[in-house]
Amino acid sequence: MTPAVESLQAALQWRYATKQFDATARIAPDLWAALEQSLVLSPSSYGLQPWKFLLIEDEELRQQLRPHAWNQSQITDASHLVVFLARRRIDSDDLERLITATASARSLAPEKLEFYRDMMRKDLIDGPRSEQIERWASNQVYIALGTFLTAAALLAVDTCPIEGFSPAEFDRLLELEGGPYRSCVVCAAGYRAAGDPYAALAKVRYPAAELIERR
Repeated sequence: MTPAVESLQAALQWRYATKQFDATARIAPDLWAALEQSLVLSPSSYGLQPWKFLLIEDEELRQQLRPHAWNQSQITDASHLVVFLARRRIDSDDLERLITATASARSLAPEKLEFYRDMMRKDLIDGPRSEQIERWASNQVYIALGTFLTAAALLAVDTCPIEGFSPAEFDRLLELEGGPYRSCVVCAAGYRAAGDPYAALAKVRYPAAELIERR
């Protein structure tokens, strides 16, 4: 194997859903900046990026959120806490924003992208998928979460994705109610505590031969 392949496999073997974080260990600013960029660079369907990433830096707010996340210590003890937000709906303004950004980045006239705008509209606004747009947006957010988890592992930063929380209570405390975004999933990031018993547990994965089919 090449060094890059070995590094990737080692990082994925090393990572686990950290249950106990060292509350005194902080992620260095340059590493965190790289992890923020991994969020920005995450792929999404159509490139629409129907998300925001809310970094909770206020310690008192994290204390308030913790009871609404099954009192999990990761909420308060991890170096960084990110709430992944999903768009509640997709409308014409979202399409125009992407068309404008694409035309600017690729030096195109916006009218050259009319077909792309129409394709997105027919699918996400006028088509059957519009009735399940919150699920679609959630799916996109989980792509970003996967990108973030892998990037963190490669940088030797521990993470714990958290679905065990009350989105309604998080939305209330984060003042998201009635807004265009909603809480979707949470991720804590930092460094494992020396006494976290989960760190030494063997990773349980089914064999590749059972999971990967070739046809």
